[in-house]
Amino acid sequence: MRTGSEYLSTLNDDRRVYLDGERITNVADHPAFKPISAIIAELFDLAAKPANAMIYISPEICGEANVAYSIPRSQEDLVARRKAIETWARHTHGWVGRSPDHVGSFLAAFAAHPEQFSAEPHDLDENVLSYYRRVLAESLFVSYAIIPPQVSRATTAHGWEGEFIQAGVVSETGEGIVIRGAQMLATGAAVADELFVSCIKPLTPEDSDFAIGFAIPIATDGLKLYCRHAYAPAASSRYDYPLSTRYDETDALVVFDDVHVPWERVFVNRDVAGVRRQFFETGAHVLGNWQAQIRFSVKLEFIAGLAAKVAFVNGVDKFPGVQEKLGELASIASLVQSAVLAAEYMAAPDSNRMWQPDKRALYGAMGLQAELYPRVLSILRELAGGGVLQLPSSVSDMYNPEERADIDRYVQSPGVEAIERIKLFKLVWDTVGSEFAGRHQQYEMFYAGAPFVSKGYAYRNYGYEKPLADVESFLGTYTMDSDAMDAFTSNEARVM
Repeated sequence: MRTGSEYLSTLNDDRRVYLDGERITNVADHPAFKPISAIIAELFDLAAKPANAMIYISPEICGEANVAYSIPRSQEDLVARRKAIETWARHTHGWVGRSPDHVGSFLAAFAAHPEQFSAEPHDLDENVLSYYRRVLAESLFVSYAIIPPQVSRATTAHGWEGEFIQAGVVSETGEGIVIRGAQMLATGAAVADELFVSCIKPLTPEDSDFAIGFAIPIATDGLKLYCRHAYAPAASSRYDYPLSTRYDETDALVVFDDVHVPWERVFVNRDVAGVRRQFFETGAHVLGNWQAQIRFSVKLEFIAGLAAKVAFVNGVDKFPGVQEKLGELASIASLVQSAVLAAEYMAAPDSNRMWQPDKRALYGAMGLQAELYPRVLSILRELAGGGVLQLPSSVSDMYNPEERADIDRYVQSPGVEAIERIKLFKLVWDTVGSEFAGRHQQYEMFYAGAPFVSKGYAYRNYGYEKPLADVESFLGTYTMDSDAMDAFTSNEARVM
């Protein structure tokens, strides 16, 4: 099992990461990436400790591997997998959206269904199996970039001006394929080991050049990461920004400047149907999103606890109106957790004996994520009120004797000293109001795509056939003349 220090030692590998107009030459030590690198290292250390029950003997490599990367072959396997994912999620309180178990879940499902990658003229199934074995053996952190740049939503890539804006295959050689273009939202890629590249957006037959699936090291020649603004370096202190200074994953635009991808790393090549199969016929979309909902459930629980703490410190936790708000929070958090557990309880093996979480429960929760998360933040905002605005500018104020006496007197609550009250409300602000908080709200709202996309998954997997049949059956129990017949029968009985 890989340790945190072993992971950190791999990050300074000549990868091309750009931030604020500069190429970052030492990712592990840079202020923008050092905090999240440290968190990922902690996750690997957690997994390596036997006491955390995240180690299993993988049949694919006949050795130890991380349960969070495993192929579930029974319901017991699924339970063990969920508990392992929860262990990591609780360490980050759900604030790391793309921890290594996310893409690891997709790759596990790929490997459980290699036949979906066997298509003319390229039989690539062994590539998927071989790569999955590497991920298991080396405990790799794989990020992904599976969304095209937002050049135009009116057309797909083949209709855009200019060739290969979206990442696609420029040419094929005897050694592999050559990729040119870009993909977006490679969350955490700057501190990952490798990158899986594909396209989750539906493609047309004319988009075959962009119908790809492959995995390469972040340090591959010609691969460049352009990261968004980093929040950690701008944070004044951990006391002032306790989340921003720990969990900022950084998202990146990935540019491929004629990148050579060896054939052994290619899973899908110029196959529009194959791109869809890899996500939806393998169960990868289900297994990967179940991991995401486990993480989301942990995050909601954390925010619910934060809201309860605010109510207690403000002395309003016994007010009926406040309890109503906390009750709504509890309901939302419980519903998501219940959906996670229901998906596990109603899971069933597919044709390849991989146990898939129940789609109805999973997508039902995911379909409401874009509405539930803003509502959770709104409740927390209401309970905090102006308390998050009237705070000292930074922790430095606490060390100024001229200020400290007034702060201690006027920014406190009964039984709670100013330093602790400020600490709490700084955490609230980093949850609802900071740049980090804004990014997380946008992330959770569009995690599964636009609302019509996420609700589309729920619609297609609900199973409307049975409720429709129930309605049809009930409609068949009466007619337009039923009331008249009932009345006639009742009158006949009275006359008799």
